[in-house]
Amino acid sequence: MSILDRLSRLLRANVNDLISKAEDPSKIIEQTLRDMRDAYAQARTEVAGAMAQQAKLEREATTNRKLAEEYGMKAEEALRGGSEDLAREALRRKQNHTDLAAGFDDQLKISTTSVDQLKTQLRALEAKIDELEGKQQLLLARHQTAKASETLERVSGFDKAGGAMSAFEEMERKVTAQEDKANAMHQLREEGDIDAQLANLGRGKALDDEFEALKRKVQGDQSQ
Repeated sequence: MSILDRLSRLLRANVNDLISKAEDPSKIIEQTLRDMRDAYAQARTEVAGAMAQQAKLEREATTNRKLAEEYGMKAEEALRGGSEDLAREALRRKQNHTDLAAGFDDQLKISTTSVDQLKTQLRALEAKIDELEGKQQLLLARHQTAKASETLERVSGFDKAGGAMSAFEEMERKVTAQEDKANAMHQLREEGDIDAQLANLGRGKALDDEFEALKRKVQGDQSQ
């Protein structure tokens, strides 16, 4: 499994954990970006290590090829000098270094392919980070719009569910009824006052008539 495969699994696990906790989408976006940037930094470090190993393999292959050539020349010199045993030992060492160089070359090919793949994946991760950063504000704006729509739908649903809007209308009806009752009581009180005034007017006239009659009587008695 490549480094980016492991990082991808880690990122998915982190995001799924946030989603399972019903976190705010904006927090999920921010955390995902942080995780991706951390993953990118880690991947760069590992790719750099792989490239360093690649350079080391190439260096070792070159060194062993050079040593193989040198021992080949020494074998020839030894044989020219009449030292067959020394020539054979030089040829043995030449073969060892030739084999090592071939082994390093084979490993270098594998390492080069792996490094090339890691570089490609690293560029893909970088592009994905850039893409997500570009979409971040758009996603946050869409989230805010969705939240506003949710709130509006919830408020609109109150009336259908007999909730806040129905309660408000019921209170309005009660207040109107109280106002009607108060107005009726006021009208009744005013009508009662008029009746009382009319009754008092009648009583005053009767009293005046009685007073005038008594006055005439007293004056008549005094004139006799």
